[in-house]
Amino acid sequence: MRNFSELNEQEVLALAIALEEEDERTYADYAHSLQANYPDTAAVFAGMAKEESGHRRRLIELYKKRFGEFIPMIRRTDVRGFMKRSSVWLGRPFGLENIRNQVEAMEMESLRFYGRAARQTKDASLRQLFDDLAAEERRHESKAERLVAEHLTPQVREEEETTHRKLFLLQIVQPGLAGLMDGSVSTLAPIFAAALATHNSHDALLVGLAASIGAGISMAFAEAASDDGSLTGRGSPVMRGIVTGAMTTLGGLGHTLPFLISEFRSALVLAMIVVAIELAAISFIRNRYMDTPLLRAAFQVVVGGVLVFFTGILIGGAG
Repeated sequence: MRNFSELNEQEVLALAIALEEEDERTYADYAHSLQANYPDTAAVFAGMAKEESGHRRRLIELYKKRFGEFIPMIRRTDVRGFMKRSSVWLGRPFGLENIRNQVEAMEMESLRFYGRAARQTKDASLRQLFDDLAAEERRHESKAERLVAEHLTPQVREEEETTHRKLFLLQIVQPGLAGLMDGSVSTLAPIFAAALATHNSHDALLVGLAASIGAGISMAFAEAASDDGSLTGRGSPVMRGIVTGAMTTLGGLGHTLPFLISEFRSALVLAMIVVAIELAAISFIRNRYMDTPLLRAAFQVVVGGVLVFFTGILIGGAG
């Protein structure tokens, strides 16, 4: 890796070409990825990709005049001082605000690059081009604002926010809620059965940890294998599996951790209180995010939870 100040004019120009190509591809990737769910925002980024393509052509034309046809491949990772930028495909699924923040950072970095490149070069034509591109980078913000005004009307923004909420429900809330319900309810029977059979907090804690973690792993693989999200719009199966597995484990740990208290009766009472809080929280989440009437959500969750809870008590008491 070399310092920017060590690059000669040919290398700086080659680096500028590579940076413009990367920015163009980044905008194009965002436009392509957002096309299905956010077509108007995708049009904004397609316009920005076209701008970067024009910059790259101008740089290449000057490079050929000065240095010939061969352009060495100099990447941002070869030069110190650039921000670390992950590949676009690693960032999926995208959030609109996150993308806009990343784009703003890209433009600021390009502006700084051209300003420094213009100061470093002695060739008049090259310095002029860098100055012109720096000025255009400054105008990119207004260009983006014009594109936004053209494509992102208030109605379009409202529609995209609605789509974003739906995707959030499909990809995060629903798998997370399924995991939380499964972890909170399915682990009740083994934990309380072990607690009442042994009257020992440590034994109940071990059973609870095993049941919670085991259920989390099982639910993670089950959710990830359920569908690939290509037709349902439910997003990455890996992400859904992680969310479901984590929330399943969390649901079980909620009423497991009270058994860290060595005094058994106190631990048992606290665990029962936690169960009540968990079931109430699940009912609220179903009402808040899934538009399920509160009474219906409470009935569905509480009845199932109570049945499993008493199953554990009966089995543990029989032991």
